[in-house]
Amino acid sequence: MLPGLKGLHHVALIVSDYQTSKAFYTQVLGLPVLAEHFRAERHSWKLDLSLPCGARLELFSFPSAPARLSYPEACGLRHLAFEVSDLDKALDHLQSRGVATEAIRVDEVTGRRFCFFADPDGLPLELYQAG
Repeated sequence: MLPGLKGLHHVALIVSDYQTSKAFYTQVLGLPVLAEHFRAERHSWKLDLSLPCGARLELFSFPSAPARLSYPEACGLRHLAFEVSDLDKALDHLQSRGVATEAIRVDEVTGRRFCFFADPDGLPLELYQAG
């Protein structure tokens, strides 16, 4: 193991529409804002969001960023998974806010339930039920 490795600090996402993604991650998923900055020299927003485990999610906007290839799957980040204690309640929450979700699946190795949905840019997101 890498000496001194303590865990995941943050995941950074580049978004196509900053306001839409900000609303999705703060209002639909309910992630608290830690900091928000406009970087004029880059014409770019940076939004730091807090996850309950202590990790962060960073949203960036860049003018004319190319779209991410999600389907078919490409090399790189496959999806971002959030652990939840009650998958059914979490899905009800998303669906009541107009978020389309896939059918619940069961991990064939762990026996845990999970479900996929997408953010406003089509980034695959997963809810994975804790033990």
